[in-house]
Amino acid sequence: MLTRIWAGVLMAFSCSAVAFAQAYPDRPIRLIVSYPPGGGTDVTARTIQAKLSEGLGRQVVIDNRPGAGSTIGTDLVAKATPDGYTLLMSDTTFGIIPGLYAKLPYDAQRDFQPVTQITGVPVGLVVYPGLPVHSVKELVALAKSKPGELNFGSGGIGTPVHMAGELLKLAANIDIVHIPYKGAGPAFTDMLGGHFQLMFPTLQSAVPHIKSGRLRLLALTSEKRSPAFPDTPIMEEAGVPGVIAMAWFGIHAPKATPPAIIARLNAEAVKVLQDPVVKQRFATEGADAVGSSPAQFAQFISNEIAKWTKVVKEGGIKAE
Repeated sequence: MLTRIWAGVLMAFSCSAVAFAQAYPDRPIRLIVSYPPGGGTDVTARTIQAKLSEGLGRQVVIDNRPGAGSTIGTDLVAKATPDGYTLLMSDTTFGIIPGLYAKLPYDAQRDFQPVTQITGVPVGLVVYPGLPVHSVKELVALAKSKPGELNFGSGGIGTPVHMAGELLKLAANIDIVHIPYKGAGPAFTDMLGGHFQLMFPTLQSAVPHIKSGRLRLLALTSEKRSPAFPDTPIMEEAGVPGVIAMAWFGIHAPKATPPAIIARLNAEAVKVLQDPVVKQRFATEGADAVGSSPAQFAQFISNEIAKWTKVVKEGGIKAE
């Protein structure tokens, strides 16, 4: 008798969950961006916002919640009701922070359900034009002849721009000094003024400076060449294999979000990324539209966390 009762309870719960998923969404959806407006994560969210709202039939509202190296907004989503109405626009830092901080208010894998990777963005190795190098080989040779004298800037410790530099240090066995800034904007300003010699920005942010000749692009830290710069080699072609540091953006939901809702969100997001206008918009910024499955994105995140945790340990990197 008790078995029948429990079977009935489980069936009723299952039916109500299906009905809930079928009715989803019936109100606006918040897409949390853990940074101020104007940055790469925010721009990516706003690029897909209109089409995603159209596909879901409800407004997707961008909610900027910056602070504490992106952990404030991320933690907000981790603790949100898992009903599909609070989502996270995740980015590369999502996979870096777990290896950088011993204690976080959330677990990047346990507390989230991946929906899809939105884009992958190549990171470029750029140098100040006054530096007498025109290839990665020449840069490595110069760095080895002057250990500790070349500096590379970034928007802060643990950012993709910083970690790409740490990868190069380990792979090429060179001693270059990291100079962290409070944001990519101030770092670019100082580099353009010649205050440090090299940087690893995303192509999205560096394209105007490269095309104007104010920065010299030596290589990309991606797995393949970029259509935006077809003549620029990847690091492996340039003689330093193992330096792969793509920036990326994606969507995560709280862990217990119903599978039917995750499937709906994934389907609509993938549809947006297949839209020619959206794809072209990303392409002009040097980004590749992805649109992976939840399982593929989960494996990608696992690989990212493992890779960056190893880099943090081997590089002896400490959080501020």
